[in-house]
Amino acid sequence: MELNQIARNPFVLMTNPEAVLHAMEHSDALARLRGQVFHPLDKPLLSPLPDDVAAYDRRIDRDLND
Repeated sequence: MELNQIARNPFVLMTNPEAVLHAMEHSDALARLRGQVFHPLDKPLLSPLPDDVAAYDRRIDRDLND
């Protein structure tokens, strides 16, 4: 089967993962992509909820569990 025909059929790709890995390793388009690593914040900067909103949330959670 020709490589372009294999690449268009996802089911054939699932039966031949080695071909997929080989194509990924030798892909010029993938090599040109810029990579960037994002790190989550240590602490979320969320302000505490007002008392009435927190009480409403607790009521909703309690009603869902009943």
